[in-house]
Amino acid sequence: MRLSGTRTGELLDAVAARCERLVRGSVRDPAERLRQRRFIGVMLVAPFLTAAPAAILFPPLIGIQATLAAVGAIFGAAFLIAAAVAVSGRTHVAATAALALGIVALAAIAAAAGGIASPAALALAALPFEAWWTRRTPQAALVGVGSALAALPLQALFASDFAAGAVAGGAHWLIPLGYLAFVVPRFVAWLDEKDDATAARPLEDIIDAVALRLDGAGEVVDASPQARRILGVAPELLLSGGLFERVHVADRVAYLCALADLRENEGYRRVEARVRVPDPDGAIAADYRPFVIEMMRPAIDVAGVTALLRANDETAALRAALAASADGVESSELANSRMLAAVSHELRTPLNSIIGFSDMLLHGMLGGFADPRQKEYVGLVHESGCHLLAVVNSILDVSKIESGAYTADLEPFRFGDAVEMCRSMLQQQAKDKELGLRVDIPPEIGEVHADKRAVKQMLINLVSNAIKFTPAGGTVAIGGKRIGSRLHFWVSDTGIGMSADDLARIGKPFTQVQNDYTRRFEGAGLGLSLVKGLVALHHGTMTIESEPGHGTTVTISLPVDAPPRESAVKTAEIVAMKAGKEDFHGTFRKTA
Repeated sequence: MRLSGTRTGELLDAVAARCERLVRGSVRDPAERLRQRRFIGVMLVAPFLTAAPAAILFPPLIGIQATLAAVGAIFGAAFLIAAAVAVSGRTHVAATAALALGIVALAAIAAAAGGIASPAALALAALPFEAWWTRRTPQAALVGVGSALAALPLQALFASDFAAGAVAGGAHWLIPLGYLAFVVPRFVAWLDEKDDATAARPLEDIIDAVALRLDGAGEVVDASPQARRILGVAPELLLSGGLFERVHVADRVAYLCALADLRENEGYRRVEARVRVPDPDGAIAADYRPFVIEMMRPAIDVAGVTALLRANDETAALRAALAASADGVESSELANSRMLAAVSHELRTPLNSIIGFSDMLLHGMLGGFADPRQKEYVGLVHESGCHLLAVVNSILDVSKIESGAYTADLEPFRFGDAVEMCRSMLQQQAKDKELGLRVDIPPEIGEVHADKRAVKQMLINLVSNAIKFTPAGGTVAIGGKRIGSRLHFWVSDTGIGMSADDLARIGKPFTQVQNDYTRRFEGAGLGLSLVKGLVALHHGTMTIESEPGHGTTVTISLPVDAPPRESAVKTAEIVAMKAGKEDFHGTFRKTA
């Protein structure tokens, strides 16, 4: 029995597949395609069910030739109606013609079988059933019932024209039973489909989202009952343009863009939008909540879009918390920068006095020293004061850059003069360490429009670092060239170099490379951080290439012409530097 049911189901599926191919391709609505597929199937099969009883009942009454003509007319009319639907994609006129054909054919069969007293008259029930089967609506079933009632007087008219031999008989039960054998498999298959649909439908109730179906114009044509729970409104209020009217004005552009993309291409789009929902407290003001709308269109030839609308409160809360945390961190960093700036500013006043008075003592302006160690100690005080003042100035500059208070004074100057000043300032320091300080700046570099003091600061910090971390006998070189509208200059050394781990940390304020060699040198770890900030202020780039034991090369690229003056000095690069990012817009690249 199960095997028989399986074969019947396979046969029905095969017939349905053939009928699906006959449906016009321009019919894209899935429900309408299904209705037309059922209609075409009925029109292709019904003539065979009608021809069998007609071939048995008609010949004794009207003759064989008239019977063949009647059967041929039934087949021709039915197939013509099916072809009309397949070509036009419309069923309104065809459905009316099909009912008229059914009324005439079944009335004639009932009359030939002996009238309403014959069991064959039960075949008139095919009209309401097939009408309902095709449309699956109560209105269609009522139209079918009316058609069956209209067939009763017509069969009486046919009975008057037939010979007296039209007598009801027990064999006529084969006619309704044969039709019933055709109906039962379809009805069982429909019950199975209904059970499957009923089992699948709770998915809309299981998922925490409102299922929506939109037409080609983007208007909602169907909404799941979840709208009552999630949005607090009846599904009917979302139909047509109801959903769009509830989307926040600022989010409507993204919503419409996603719909436009899906109209042109199949695929998936995700939009975050605020949707107006009723306020549970009954407030008059609009209450907008964050939602995410996921739109899907499986294929180009499928009209409409399927969408899921789900609450996005958790994500919105996390973003708000993240924004609050970022604001807190930025406020904390700004407070720290201001504190460092204030402390540095207050330290400069006594430091200037210490350096000034110690310098006076060293030059004997107030007399000589009774003990040589006194001069040595005063020299140490002067040297320590100068070092501390340099650290304070660096802290102050870094704080200004991070807080956006550093003012760049742009002016044209010869880059070679800045390099020469740096060389003359640090020549003695390199000589004391037995290092070679080489300069290779071609004269065609010419002028650069930048902050002269900042460029000098870059050179001094880079050359000082190179001298500090290069052992005796090594070489420090300053080079440069002009490429197009940019100036490229670099400071290289043959010093200790840096490992990949060191490069990952270098460039942050108060960060130094830690190894056995660097522990012998003082420093606050502000040199490269300051250079990095000054480069960013000039819209330049900085690259560090280094390898342990093979030295380091720091290359800086600056625009020759002055960068456009911004309303705020705090550029995107500086903001990224404050956030602790290693790389920002390609400005700081490290290569081991």
